[in-house]
Amino acid sequence: MRSFEASTRIDAAPGAVWAALVDVGGWRDWASGVDRVDGTVALGERLTIYATMIRNRPFPVTVTEIRPAESMRWRGGLPLGLAVIERVYRLDPQDDGGTVLTVREDHTGPLAPLWDRTTPDLNPSFRQFCAGIKALTEGRPSRRRG
Repeated sequence: MRSFEASTRIDAAPGAVWAALVDVGGWRDWASGVDRVDGTVALGERLTIYATMIRNRPFPVTVTEIRPAESMRWRGGLPLGLAVIERVYRLDPQDDGGTVLTVREDHTGPLAPLWDRTTPDLNPSFRQFCAGIKALTEGRPSRRRG
């Protein structure tokens, strides 16, 4: 299994972070590391993510879990579970009203090692995403990177 993860402490309530997180159409407007996302966040809906890091390989996923202001889970990969990619966005409320956002992706399945050969280290992209959503929800200027 290969995993990628990044977290950040955000001085904004989970509801504000959640609003930015589920507005996937707006991700391209801040330093998210994403060129665009096609689709709408809703349980069972399909999304296609176009990341700046891997522009030649769109990432199709299905939304498998939504818990407003708590977590969102996506699943993609190859048919029959041969390679499963699962991404989780988790929001943990803090006692002072802030939020800790964690983005994690796990690659599993018998063919996951083959998939991983063409997948770069996603940790820098996840850190960029966390920094971008932090700046956005804290009301600080964020620089769009492409």
